Amino acid sequence: MERPKILIVDDLVQNLVSLELLLADFDVQFDRATSGAEALRKTLKEEYAMAIMDVQMPGMDGYETLTLMRQRHKTRFLPVIFVSAIYQSDVYIIKGIETGAVDFIPKPIIPEILIGKVRVFLDLHRQKQELKDLLEKLEHNNEELEVQRKKAEEATRAKAMFLANMSHEIRTPLNGIIGISKILEKSELPSDQKDLIQIITNSGMNLLNIINDLLDFTKIEAGQIELESIEFDMVEVVHNVVGLFRNLAEEKGLRLGSLLDSKIPRVLRGDPLRLSQILNNLTNNAIKFTEKGEVCISAELVSRTEHEAAVLIKVTDTGIGIPPESIGKLFRDFSQADASTTRRYGGTGLGLAICKNLATLMGGQIGVDSQPGAGSSFWVRLNLQVHQGNADAGSVGERSVPDSFRILFAEDNLINQKITLMLLKQMGLRCDVVLNGELAVEAHLKKPYDLILMDMQMPVMDGMDAARRIREDENARNEKAPVYIAAVTANAFVEDKQSCLDAGMDEFLVKPFKESDLRTVIQNALRRKK
Repeated sequence: MERPKILIVDDLVQNLVSLELLLADFDVQFDRATSGAEALRKTLKEEYAMAIMDVQMPGMDGYETLTLMRQRHKTRFLPVIFVSAIYQSDVYIIKGIETGAVDFIPKPIIPEILIGKVRVFLDLHRQKQELKDLLEKLEHNNEELEVQRKKAEEATRAKAMFLANMSHEIRTPLNGIIGISKILEKSELPSDQKDLIQIITNSGMNLLNIINDLLDFTKIEAGQIELESIEFDMVEVVHNVVGLFRNLAEEKGLRLGSLLDSKIPRVLRGDPLRLSQILNNLTNNAIKFTEKGEVCISAELVSRTEHEAAVLIKVTDTGIGIPPESIGKLFRDFSQADASTTRRYGGTGLGLAICKNLATLMGGQIGVDSQPGAGSSFWVRLNLQVHQGNADAGSVGERSVPDSFRILFAEDNLINQKITLMLLKQMGLRCDVVLNGELAVEAHLKKPYDLILMDMQMPVMDGMDAARRIREDENARNEKAPVYIAAVTANAFVEDKQSCLDAGMDEFLVKPFKESDLRTVIQNALRRKK
């Protein structure tokens, strides 16, 4: 920090020297002015901590000089102390203060008074400079942080773009593998060949789970996870999880069951999909790390108010257990209990990290109680809204599809075409196929369809442009029952879904999809038709 400067203004040189000697103990730099005009010129060029000014001077007295100083932005708040041997009455002192002086000291000057006042204003100047330096440093840091933020955002965008492209490229052939294996499972094959097909299906599903874990982790990291708030049945959610993993548990000779508190309200409000995702992860881990015994999913009511229920859900196993020193690492990204776990059991190390992030997003907590060799109990506590009134009676199961129900599939990938057509054929449904969005628009304009399954990425015209064209035509004709359009795509990010919805599509189906997902789309389209 530079030494502060004090401007001393007096027409007599001996007075200037006297003031400098009086203040010699201060670590400051003195600047002299022998007239008001010279003082004004100096304040235009230099920065001063304060000024000590005589009142009586030839040409321009101290009052006039300070009045002009106060009219300038640079010296508007410069501390000025008047000193005078002639103007000592209260009238002149008051005039000096009204002019803008911070003090008025009559001559002969009492050294202790002047030194004390100068010390105060030098301290204030020092604090002002320190604050200024701090603000400049903060501004510099903010600029650096802004640069780093932009770099981080660019890196995040690049990573998201890479993952989106990789997701699309991997999901498209994976859709063919899983789709064909599922269809072959239902065909008349010898038992040994069915076993081989089952291996293909399981391997494909494992690969899909890894991709989903990576995408979910990326979405959570980017803040793109959107939670639903819909009515659901806790019993149904738990039973679905048990049903999903029953075969896997039986293959290992494990008992898999559930224990549900009857006091839990039957209809709750929350996000059943994300809750199922947590329970699927925990149950899959429990079965993976348990060689004998059982796995149990339990749910109990912790507390209840009129509008909210606190529910504790546990997945308990009789597996290998977890050492105390490893528990702290479990919910970290890409982390498992130890390296041997990855070698023996596989996995990305993301499942529990995703569970923790999802539980936090849902306003809940997640944890584990475990002992080596005595099994583990992973628990999730959630505060869920209690549904007021009767359960939603609008849910629709499978309905018979009339022969007049027309389906169009716009897809340029021949493998995906065959898989979807075979799935629809097994449901007893027929479907027309076109290779791009432009042909889909032309086909629909010739003879309208009830459901269009539309791929996002196609040559000539993509699915979103095709959906916009169809909606524009419907608006022009004032169509009362617009066609139900479902995106069928390997792009699985939130922005992809939003782009499809913005283009006028009604639903978003991610490849590889399950037969139940396709049935749901058909039922929704039936509702639209009716």
